[in-house]
Amino acid sequence: MKICRFDDDRLGIVQGGEVLDVTGALGAIPTQRWPLAQGDPLIANIDAVVAAADPLLKGATRKPVAAIKLLAPVPNPSKIIGAPINYADHIEESKQDPGIAHGRTNITHIGDWGLFLKANSSLIGAGEEIRLRFPDRRNDHEVELAVVVGKRANRVPKSSALDCVWGYAIGLDMTVRGRELQCFRKSIDTYSVLGPWVVSKDEVRDPDRLDLSIAVNGEMRQSSNTRYLVHNVERLIEYASSMYTLYPGDIIMTGTPAGVGPVKPGDVLTAEIESIGRFDIRVAPEYSE
Repeated sequence: MKICRFDDDRLGIVQGGEVLDVTGALGAIPTQRWPLAQGDPLIANIDAVVAAADPLLKGATRKPVAAIKLLAPVPNPSKIIGAPINYADHIEESKQDPGIAHGRTNITHIGDWGLFLKANSSLIGAGEEIRLRFPDRRNDHEVELAVVVGKRANRVPKSSALDCVWGYAIGLDMTVRGRELQCFRKSIDTYSVLGPWVVSKDEVRDPDRLDLSIAVNGEMRQSSNTRYLVHNVERLIEYASSMYTLYPGDIIMTGTPAGVGPVKPGDVLTAEIESIGRFDIRVAPEYSE
C-alpha cells in the first residue's frame, strides 16, 4: 500500500499512476486531548485508518499523480533521525573533499559519530519547493532511504527491528556545509524532504537491497544500493532505540552514498528508490530571505 498526503491535507492511496481520495478515513483517528501523545496520529492509528479507507476505495475520487501537490506523507513525526557517514564511499569522499570535511580529520565511522536529529520544522513533501539559504555557502543534496517507524519501540534488538517499521519513503537530507554540528546545518526549513508517499513494508522485499539514485537537471549525481550501508536498517533501528524511544511516524534517514554535491536555485532534483517510486522536486528560483 502507498499512502500519500496531497493538496489541502487530503489523504490518498496510490494505485498505478492515480491517487484515490480516502480523506474520510481520517475520521478513524481518535480526538486527542492535551497534552498530545508522542508520535504522528496517522501512523499511530494506521490500522484503523486503512480499515476505514477500504470501503471508500470503490467510489473514491481519482486524480493523476501528476495533477496533485504531494505533501510530506508523515506530517507530525516526533523525531527525524539522521545517520552520518553511513556508506563507506561517502566516508572516503568526505575525507577527500574539503568542501564536505571543513577541516574535520576524524571522519571515521558512524559508530564513532552516533546519530543526529533534524528539526521537524524542516520537513516538506515532494510537491513543495526546497528553499536554499546562505548563497555564500555550499548547499548539497543527499538522497537516502527513509524508514517510517510504525509503533512505539525502545531498546529494540537487531533481530526484531523490522517489526517496528510501518513503511519506507525517499528522503532528501539537504545540508549546508560548514563546521557547525549536523543538527544545526541540516535543520533549515525545507531541508528534509519525504516522499513521494510511504510504501508499506510488505511491498519492500528487503530494505537492505534497494537501488537508490538522484539526478540534478538530468545529470546523475548519486547511484548506489542500500546493501552498502555500514549500519543496515536493522542495525540503525537498534542503534537509535538504544538512546531514543521511537514513536509511530518517527523518520530514520539511513545515510547517503558518495556523489553528494551542490545545488543552486532553479535546479530540479530527481530522486528514485527501487520498490518505492521517484519524484522530481524543484529548488526555488531564489535564495530564501
